[in-house]
Amino acid sequence: MSDATRAGSRTGDGTRAVRAGLPEPVKHEPTLPGPVFAAHFHLPGEATGPYLYGRDENPTWTLLERAIGELEAPGRDDVETLVFASGMAAISSVLFSQLRAGDAVVLPSDGYQVLPLVRAQLEAYGVEVRTAPTAGDAQLDVLDGARLLWIESPSNPGLDVCDIRRLAAAAHAQGALVAVDNTLATPLGQRPLELGADFSVASGTKQLTGHGDVLLGYVAGRDAEAMAAVRRWRKIVGAIAGPMEAWLAHRSIATLQLRVDRQNATALAVAEALKQRPEVSGLRYPGLSDDPSHKIASQQMRRYGCVVSFTLPTRARAERFLQALRLVEDATSFGGVRSTAERRRRWGGDAVPEGFIRMSVGAEDPEDLIADLLRALDESAE
Repeated sequence: MSDATRAGSRTGDGTRAVRAGLPEPVKHEPTLPGPVFAAHFHLPGEATGPYLYGRDENPTWTLLERAIGELEAPGRDDVETLVFASGMAAISSVLFSQLRAGDAVVLPSDGYQVLPLVRAQLEAYGVEVRTAPTAGDAQLDVLDGARLLWIESPSNPGLDVCDIRRLAAAAHAQGALVAVDNTLATPLGQRPLELGADFSVASGTKQLTGHGDVLLGYVAGRDAEAMAAVRRWRKIVGAIAGPMEAWLAHRSIATLQLRVDRQNATALAVAEALKQRPEVSGLRYPGLSDDPSHKIASQQMRRYGCVVSFTLPTRARAERFLQALRLVEDATSFGGVRSTAERRRRWGGDAVPEGFIRMSVGAEDPEDLIADLLRALDESAE
């Protein structure tokens, strides 16, 4: 029985996460082998076999890639997963391995704030870049003739959601590839490959690893030729994950379902509490029944994520609020077991109001976290 088949037979998300990617048991050996630190391997004779050189392959990557593949596409043998040094390394590998001068790509206009830098580089290489918002499946309007459609759903930081099935079907009908940034959802919240995407891409820095101590990215894909190009790009650029980071990531996946369920439930409770505050506007969380994205999110997501976004009246009010928090760290990134929040406009790359807050809900007791938020709102009032 193949590893993928065994993974598919474990139907529960918790069971799958705990067992994902583990090797066959060997007496006296650890259940999860330690990281393999190796720049080269013994290689007498012909240069064949699974491990030739440290930039190409590593046994620690292999186990992690198998684990992520079991979460992204349980029970499937035709999906390949590759890990990278960061989420941006993974994103870049897909874009720059699949596009060439004269091609057109569709990017979300409301996506991750580094995407404008990516756009400038693609255009410098002669690639036409088109953009449209995530909401309302607006990318369909600029899809004609594109080589690649890049979807970010839910979008970061606005938390809009698009119909991935619909967009993927439309793109494939005209011969375009489809990549979905699945960072906010995680594989336990959404499986883009099952929704029709060719690539599922994510920053493992966030909730996948969940402790704020690892930079990591990955690409999972079902097209062998396209993934071969991604693998070749990783080799050329050398954007490889360190063995210690890969081992830490694999270890962390075992608690993914526990963390995700706790954080998602608390995020919904936080959003419900913030709804009651008159100074809060623009509140977004796909799990809220009245959120603009809830209908389509409920059709394609199994969990809604740990990020809540909202706006306070002014920049000064938002900064006072953040300073008054005791259980929430003022930091960027999201998905960690300790709650974080930040005023996103301080980076300058997101088209959001000055008082816009992106909050990542951690694993604290929900009652304690909500009490801290409400107290900070009270104390930050003028």
